[in-house]
Parts: sequence; structure tokens; C-alpha cells
Amino acid sequence: VQLVESGGGLVQPGESLRLSCAASGFTFSNYEMSWYRQAPGKERERVVLISRGGGSTNYLDSVKGRFTISRDNAKNTVYLQMNGLKFEDTAVYYCKATGWSSWGQGTQVTVSS
Repeated sequence: VQLVESGGGLVQPGESLRLSCAASGFTFSNYEMSWYRQAPGKERERVVLISRGGGSTNYLDSVKGRFTISRDNAKNTVYLQMNGLKFEDTAVYYCKATGWSSWGQGTQVTVSS
């Protein structure tokens, strides 16, 4: 299993980023996918989960209405559109497939003025 996250960066509050996670080594369409994040000094938390077909999602309350997860099973890729970024969204963001223990290297998102 390989997960490669990309798309992070340094943005100002209120701006947007789109993260991508390219997956390989397993049958992507058979698994729920999640985005997690870990801020400095804090535990890793799940931001959002998406069902295998993409029809069901479950968001962390603090990102509801600002973040949108999607997936393209033909491209083995899951996305996270992040709008209205806040200082507290600063973290390393990771994707993960339910049932697999593998993590990617993560992508850093920094929100700063």
C-alpha cells in the first residue's frame, strides 16, 4: 500500500487549498478513505471519511461547511478541498484507507498571516 499526499502549502486565513492523495497497492474502490491531520503537539485526528462509492461522508464538526472530500476511483485518488482556512487548520494532513495501517508522508498545511 502506498499513499502519496500533495497540495499543501502556506496560505493566509480565508484562502483555499486542494489536497490530493494518490493511492496504489490495493483495490482503491473497495475501501473507505479518510483524511487525518496532526497539529504540532496534538494527536492525529480524523478530519473526514468518504465511503467507497463517494456517496457518504462524515466530517469533523470544526470543518463542516468549509472542507469537501471527493474521490475518483478511476484515478485511485482522493481529494480534500479546503476553503475558508483558519489558523487552527495548520497541520500535517494525511490520507488513509480503512483497514490498512499504512500512512503516507503527509502534506504540510500552514495558515498564517
